[in-house]
Amino acid sequence: MIPAIDFYRPNTLAELFSKMNELKESGKIIAGGTDVIPGFQQNSVRFKKINSLVDINQIPELKTIKETDTTVTIGGAATFSEIMNSELIRKYYPLLVKAVSGIGSLQIRNRATVVGNFVNNAPCADSVPSLLVYDASIKIESSGQQRELLLKDFLLAPYRTQLNSNEVVTKIILPKIANEYHGDFYKLGRRRAVAISRITLAVLMKVNDSFIQDVRIASGAVTPIGKRFPDLEKFANGKKISPALFKELAQMMGEKIIEETGIRWSSHYKVPVVQQMFYQLLRNIHEIKE
Repeated sequence: MIPAIDFYRPNTLAELFSKMNELKESGKIIAGGTDVIPGFQQNSVRFKKINSLVDINQIPELKTIKETDTTVTIGGAATFSEIMNSELIRKYYPLLVKAVSGIGSLQIRNRATVVGNFVNNAPCADSVPSLLVYDASIKIESSGQQRELLLKDFLLAPYRTQLNSNEVVTKIILPKIANEYHGDFYKLGRRRAVAISRITLAVLMKVNDSFIQDVRIASGAVTPIGKRFPDLEKFANGKKISPALFKELAQMMGEKIIEETGIRWSSHYKVPVVQQMFYQLLRNIHEIKE
């Protein structure tokens, strides 16, 4: 049962910041509500102190998707469906479109927001690996203050981020990337649709004359939170494409996952699947490049 709770709907960013500064730890932002409402229903300890919800959907700046010469920005209340239908996102960030198109049902995608997905920071947050390989950063604002930081630095631990109780993520900032980059996204769930992820992988790669110029690798679900693999990326950069290299990278990926998670009951299943799918992603991307 959801407890009786105060509800606010500011119309401007100034009103939002003022209200969050007033409520502090007793307030919680609600955009899509697809994590917050179930949290209340499940009596989650993360919501024990919350007695007020602040709806951000009436604030125009938080619903926009805009292009500059070097970036595309996504407002903090943009839904998965709005991401999927955006010509800008489809043009520049196809891995993000592929990732969010497999999240939940149509009804969920019409409500849930990409910012809410990573602010909640569940291990299975599907949008995170793609955002990480695109080097996403975020803008965080509060009353009289603002800061920007990379998404990878914002995410701390399962259900923990650097966001303070009076702060709001107002936008995602995605650098534009060169056309030479090609990538793919993979998700494994318990079933084909409306499934919580068991494994997600995103890979973005730039190849020139069969040599890897840059590769970006990120996982979700199989690691405690979405994360990049800088050691694998550094190892691969500058090397010539070959099945043997891809197999070596896949082997290293398995080792890195065990380093992150330790040996778990699911490791004997998950690690070989991750290795095989990572290998296949690399092969698929190279075939696309050719």
